[in-house]
Amino acid sequence: MKKAFLRPDFWITILLFLAMIPAEQYEIFSGFENQLQGYRHILRHTANPEAYAFPEKDMVIVDTDEEFFSEYGSWPLQRKHIAEIVTNLQELGAKVVALDMLMDFPNGYGEDPILAEALGEKPNTMVVGQLNLVDEEIRGVTTATPVLQEATVAGYTNHTLIGNRLSRLRFYDQAVNEFKMWPWAVQALAMYWNVEPRLENNILYIGDKEIPLDHNGDLWLDYPLHKPGVTFLHEYAGITAAMVLNLYEGEIYGLEDLDEDEIYELEYWLKDKLVLVGDTTEVSHDIFSTPVGEIYGIEILADTIWTMMNGAPIRPASNEIEAVILVCMMLLFLFIARLEKFNNPLFLAAIIGYLGICIYAYVYHGYVLSMSYIIPAMILSMIATNFFMFMAERQQKAFIKNAFSQYLSPSVIDVIVKDPSKLSLGGERREMTAYFSDVQKFSTISESLTPEELVALLNEYLTEMCNLISNRAGTIDKFEGDAIIAFWGAPLDQPDHARLACFATIDMQKRLIEMRKDWREKGSPQLFARMGINSGPIVVGNMGSQQRMDYTIMGDTVNLAARLEGANKFYKTFTMISGNTYYGTNHLEGAENYVDARELDIVRVVGKKEPVPVFEVLDFKNKLSGPMTDVLEHYQKGLSCYKDHEYPIAIEHFRKALTFLENDGPCLTYIERCERFISEPPPGDWDGVYTHTEKG
Repeated sequence: MKKAFLRPDFWITILLFLAMIPAEQYEIFSGFENQLQGYRHILRHTANPEAYAFPEKDMVIVDTDEEFFSEYGSWPLQRKHIAEIVTNLQELGAKVVALDMLMDFPNGYGEDPILAEALGEKPNTMVVGQLNLVDEEIRGVTTATPVLQEATVAGYTNHTLIGNRLSRLRFYDQAVNEFKMWPWAVQALAMYWNVEPRLENNILYIGDKEIPLDHNGDLWLDYPLHKPGVTFLHEYAGITAAMVLNLYEGEIYGLEDLDEDEIYELEYWLKDKLVLVGDTTEVSHDIFSTPVGEIYGIEILADTIWTMMNGAPIRPASNEIEAVILVCMMLLFLFIARLEKFNNPLFLAAIIGYLGICIYAYVYHGYVLSMSYIIPAMILSMIATNFFMFMAERQQKAFIKNAFSQYLSPSVIDVIVKDPSKLSLGGERREMTAYFSDVQKFSTISESLTPEELVALLNEYLTEMCNLISNRAGTIDKFEGDAIIAFWGAPLDQPDHARLACFATIDMQKRLIEMRKDWREKGSPQLFARMGINSGPIVVGNMGSQQRMDYTIMGDTVNLAARLEGANKFYKTFTMISGNTYYGTNHLEGAENYVDARELDIVRVVGKKEPVPVFEVLDFKNKLSGPMTDVLEHYQKGLSCYKDHEYPIAIEHFRKALTFLENDGPCLTYIERCERFISEPPPGDWDGVYTHTEKG
């Protein structure tokens, strides 16, 4: 045993499992855990679908959706019409009318008293409030306007974001005791059941339900099983607000114009029910990610109420139990690692066994055991043990290879030597970054030089640029006159290829500044290079004839990079990258966290139908200095006003920016465009995408 503890994999196993104890308590891997919980939830629904049906007999959603507002003719809903909805719902027998509409600003048309009268008509209405949280501390409460707040009660709709997913409702003693505000769902259910909720010793008492909260004071949400073929809850457990208003062809006729059958149908949907009124339009941005997918805000509130109606069946294991399980699994894995045979089958059996326990506990008992902490510790421990054994058997033979190559030929040759099939026509599709550059006004420059001078100047420029590309692990594809085509992400895997490409462009533009100084002193023409970068799926491989082939790239991603290089001309910029390169995609990490850049536009380039957000790379992250920092402050304000179609104000901001850098290309471009839009406004349905009709 003493010898075993001299093995590094033993200590790796111990450290992994012990590190997972605080990681689990602070939910470091909550994003991964949410996904695993979502999969378990699907299995839970499959195992007993009838038990997880939404209670349509108790609750209904009245929805103001896209179709409603298309009929209504404007957005948002006027408060006098909200009042009419409330009144009509009460007349139709709704037991509780709960509005998921934040009305914290007074209505400009003086309609708040009308709505207040409707809300105060009966004590069965409520509105939305929000807690103003800073680091989980309540710094205040946002409620409806005073006249509305006096007429009814409010509840807060803040749900806890865990791993970028809304999955829990947190209870705050301060909100209940100081601000007299319960969570919106709790208040609505309490009114429906005609009870007073209580929160004592981290337990919620509501009606005959006794609901323990977790150690953070969170209620874990459950999610009902939707009917077959239905994506959203409101599609089958709700009705449109148009029915409640009797809205037809843009006119509101009210309940008095409905016949008995129509009234009966509405009463069937609404009478004696808890009615939730909410918005599911795209413009409301009231849709959120949860462990089971995207859900509208009003539906999350309905799910929260349904969870409490069922007594909150989803219960997490305590931190103490999770820690005990981690320690037990650590001891099991240490024991397996000491065995001379059957290590991997036993490792896999332990992993599969724990997976089965977690799934069974959740599916049949609603008991949540964390999977994203123990299972990675198990897998990594198994890998560590196998690695140690491999290194011992092979006498610690080094096999790690440098992941980045500074030169093209050795890397390409190495790939071909390892896999001779690479030396064939065709290629493979992979996530990469393509780069194009071209010298501005090169034709004019070439006419002013002798052939010898032109070749010398071009060779000097190309040598410096290619060295910098190689320094950032790029691969030179080819030269086309003064143009350089390069790429990152092949032949070797480069997960950060977008970042490397952006760094290379910064290096090249800075080097060109130094070179232009030398060229000025020599009396030579000064070269300015326009560069375009795009990231995405690219076909790469050996392409050509049987006699001659090149390791090169092709595809729409490459074509767009070329278009972006030319599009610099329209903004008088020199380095343009796409949104894929800046933000990244599901399959690659973008350069956003590594470079300073500014948004240029959303464009359609020649030959492309899809709009593309484009950015100008300025410098390495947090390294930008000089007048450009002042330019950006006013430029961003101007761009925001431009997007809001406030063109005169946008021009003012862009002109302020020019006081710091009088030749700033994007500012000049937008001033010209805004002036044109003032005299010739774009269509009313313009999507904000600017279409270029030239390649640049």
